Amino acid sequence: MTTLVLIRHGESQWNLENRFTGWVDVPLSAKGVDEARNAGEKLKGYTFDLAFTSVLQRAINTLDIVLDITGQKGIPVTKNQALNERHYGDLQGLNKAETAQKYGDAQVKLWRRSFDVQPPNGESLKDTLARVLPYWESTIYPHVVKKERMIITAHGNSLRSLVMHLDNLSREEVLELNIPTGVPLVYEFDDNAKPVSHTYL
Repeated sequence: MTTLVLIRHGESQWNLENRFTGWVDVPLSAKGVDEARNAGEKLKGYTFDLAFTSVLQRAINTLDIVLDITGQKGIPVTKNQALNERHYGDLQGLNKAETAQKYGDAQVKLWRRSFDVQPPNGESLKDTLARVLPYWESTIYPHVVKKERMIITAHGNSLRSLVMHLDNLSREEVLELNIPTGVPLVYEFDDNAKPVSHTYL
């Protein structure tokens, strides 16, 4: 069995302020730092051969904290924007509640939760999947085949895209998927590199 751990970064400052974040490089909130520490405590006893993260500091810092607590700061870490959060376009920086008042709850829900509706000048979940999946297949999955143990810290929508693929979710099923901040999601792969189980710690 091969282990892959996925972690959505801890709460960011803009999560706290209820703002659309996307590719804006905001830091973790104090709660987010605590969530990353808690994730690290839960992962004591897990050993990783390498790590992947987005290029945004909230994911990088979450990984740093986890690796520090688990005593694995020396493992190779690869950063790539393919794992970035979905780009929210013109909505980035806007308060979600105020945006719903302006455009209506139904429109904002479409932008946030639909599979293929893009926010103005931004990415849909379908667009996010279109950059996450090739990166997974070309760069990360070969390490699963080699039975290497990995940790990925990324974002709500980039990880939803990956989980959609790993769990073979439909467009409708992925709409209901919400990955909590700072909670390790552990996948086990069999000897044929097929995912056979997943569990939140």
